[in-house]
Amino acid sequence: EDVDVPSRRVLITGATGLLGRAVFKEFNENNWNAVGCGYRRAQPRFEQINLLDSIAVHDIIHDFQPHVIVHCAAERRPDVVESQPDAASQLNVAASANLAKEAAGVGAFLIYISTDYVFDGTSPPYKETDVPNPLNLYGKTKLEGEKAVLENNEETAVLRIPVLYGEVERLEESAVTVMFDKVQFSNKSANMDHWQQRFPTNVKDVAAVCRQLAEKRMLDPSIKGTFHWSGNEQMTKYEMACAIADAFNLPSSHLRPITDSPVVGALRPKNAQLDCSKLEMLGIGQRTPFRAGIRESLWPFLVDKRWRQTVFH
Repeated sequence: EDVDVPSRRVLITGATGLLGRAVFKEFNENNWNAVGCGYRRAQPRFEQINLLDSIAVHDIIHDFQPHVIVHCAAERRPDVVESQPDAASQLNVAASANLAKEAAGVGAFLIYISTDYVFDGTSPPYKETDVPNPLNLYGKTKLEGEKAVLENNEETAVLRIPVLYGEVERLEESAVTVMFDKVQFSNKSANMDHWQQRFPTNVKDVAAVCRQLAEKRMLDPSIKGTFHWSGNEQMTKYEMACAIADAFNLPSSHLRPITDSPVVGALRPKNAQLDCSKLEMLGIGQRTPFRAGIRESLWPFLVDKRWRQTVFH
């Protein structure tokens, strides 16, 4: 029996990561022929490609001939970017520029994933037309990546998104889920940032936006340029931690809100809220309520199994 392979082809970089896995799954389950590539964790499920190897990148794009490329791979940890600026710039800027060139070569629509950290957080909410002013090197490299892809391929879409969470393989995969242990172990008090305003966004929702954007683009070549997507619940890390505790009926009195701006690590914008009306007006978007999304993401990591039985049985 011949398996009916969908004729629409999408290539996803960073397919082993938190966002990339969700993007791969979303396209794969919606009648696209999806190929994911990764590097350290690629095999056996995904193609192993070093995005800094321009020949390997050229070969996979020319062999597969994707209609769409979703570029999720990046060094996204601000403190790592500060400590390894050259490596971060290679991946976030140089590899992105090369990918845009190769996409142009086969006429593929590139979606470059960027960040709310291109803004300084002083005058939210930010529209796509607002002037970026990144405070940290991570934001700077992602902004340089945006410019590089648009210079090399004007048919690109840049999609800026904020802090992500979703089905993690390890709690450290997301700045949101990493808080779960501090929430669960209520025998010791935990300081939680209550200064920076965040908009936690489920990777499933971003994946749906990528697919909707790709499908709209197949019908309308004017779909390109810069777009914003974000969850719409404003929360500090302290408020997220309390919401996580609430979702699992756990105590939160040991969580301590810290209202001063953080003094260690890369500078963070106070409130880089993204205005998402441009995508909404195109009829694109999906939003999972935070409590529902976080419960689904975290329950496998719940230490107290008794709770699980009461909720899921």
